[in-house]
Amino acid sequence: MILFSAAGVLPSDFRAKQGGWLFLGMLLTFFLSSLLLYALYAISRRDDPYSSATLPWSFLTSTVCLVLISGLVHWATRSIRRDRFVQTTALLSASTLAAIVFLGIQVVAMSQMLQETTLQAGNGRGLVGMVVVLAFLHALHVAGGVIALGIVAVRSAMGKYDHERHFAVDFSAQYWHFLDIIWIAMLAAFWYTTGGF
Repeated sequence: MILFSAAGVLPSDFRAKQGGWLFLGMLLTFFLSSLLLYALYAISRRDDPYSSATLPWSFLTSTVCLVLISGLVHWATRSIRRDRFVQTTALLSASTLAAIVFLGIQVVAMSQMLQETTLQAGNGRGLVGMVVVLAFLHALHVAGGVIALGIVAVRSAMGKYDHERHFAVDFSAQYWHFLDIIWIAMLAAFWYTTGGF
């Protein structure tokens, strides 16, 4: 049952917020457990020749891109609360394009890692394989975020959000901040357990 206030405005949907936080909590559990398994594997494989493989510099470039996306979406949340509709749509659209660039950089980085001669000589096992798998899992979540961000940008262009109804914009910002934190934690773990950059 949907209740309307005297002004005809829908009240905040706390169920959506609760669902969003539960979703982020589930993803946090997934990524933390994945990083824990990666750390245990890395510690047990210190003698593995693949552990000295270097990380591609494009991982750092993609990190800058990811932080930029997060900043743009955060700026969009501030804009929509002030009913700056055109600015909000522009920021969300720019964020979506930057997210697509991020995915492209990640694909190039993973391709570089898989093209290394040390991997071609072996069967692809070792820490490098784990790095690629974890980066790929993160990239899948980014791809989902790109689709959702694109939908939010289109809905913003259609005028679906204002200073009272902006949960989707807020949640997009929370999701991208979350992806930032997870990626930086993953990158730190990769740097510590491999040959670095």
